[in-house]
Amino acid sequence: MKKEHILVIRFSAMGDVAMMVPVIYSLAHQYPDIRITVLSRAFARSFFEDLAPNVGFMAADLKNEYRGIKGLNALYRRLAAKQFTAIADLHSVLRSNYLRMRFNLGSYRVAHIDKHRKGRRLITSASHKELVQQPTSFQNYLDVFAKLGYPVDIQFKSVFPEEGGNLNMLPAGICVKKSFEQWIGIAPFAAHEGKTYPPRLMHQVIEQIIDKYPKVRIFLFGRGEQENQYFTEWCQQHSACVNVGGQLESMHQELILMSHLDVMVSMDSSNMHLASLTATPVVSVWGATHPYAGFMGWGQSEENAVQIPLDCRPCSIFGQKPCLRGDYACMNNIAPEAIVEKVEKILKH
Repeated sequence: MKKEHILVIRFSAMGDVAMMVPVIYSLAHQYPDIRITVLSRAFARSFFEDLAPNVGFMAADLKNEYRGIKGLNALYRRLAAKQFTAIADLHSVLRSNYLRMRFNLGSYRVAHIDKHRKGRRLITSASHKELVQQPTSFQNYLDVFAKLGYPVDIQFKSVFPEEGGNLNMLPAGICVKKSFEQWIGIAPFAAHEGKTYPPRLMHQVIEQIIDKYPKVRIFLFGRGEQENQYFTEWCQQHSACVNVGGQLESMHQELILMSHLDVMVSMDSSNMHLASLTATPVVSVWGATHPYAGFMGWGQSEENAVQIPLDCRPCSIFGQKPCLRGDYACMNNIAPEAIVEKVEKILKH
């Protein structure tokens, strides 16, 4: 009898792919006799290559090697040669739809994600908004595997053991956490302005935390020209601050560090999801987007979310739309004290 082999497809941003991890982990452990191959962009390899013995990973370069219809046909031929028995499309975009169409013509069981677009339109509507919790990405992924005959109960805590990742794999300046120190991560940027807390206000958050916790170490997460500009400035002003991008070389190292944080402060961005994979509590800051859209990090509590009530919120599922008011009040009107208060609450517990 042919062994079951599931192809899981998700070409997407880091946060969306990270949200697959608890589901794939649970699927692999609850069905140890099936093989699972995750098809994604190269950055996702570190999420899955050591996740479970029956989980494999394939990287697909869609911008070069597998570009366009010709490239997708070449990718399909490569995939078909691996004799999958089931296809789980967890993305449902043009590229994955095309691959799914090709597999549908063969003898494969194929299922794809329901993105609940109607519900999402209702919660982001400029008028007659219906602020109702939408199914989470985790549930949407679970539904796909259930359609394929693999109901899953998520049983996932962290990609690391309870004690966290191995700090000895980090540079000398970070590899020891002293018993009297608080380690706090801050990831102040996101892909869109509607999801980014203003840097001048985040600097006030940093100053208030340092004032309240003189032994704190603040690790600044994020890579890019804008991040480096602000992080360099903040590190020069505050010896407690560490620019993670200047110290660590890989995502795996960042995950190790996150696993030893007492709390992470993050936007609705990939760093919220990365910290969630290490069982680290996150104070998440929400502006144009909303937890009700279904993108809260795994295991995170909405009690730790910082957001303000505005009739226009949320205006966007992914935060990319320009502000209807023109002032991004959803972010600019969040007081730094509101974030610090959430941090304190977590540290006390």
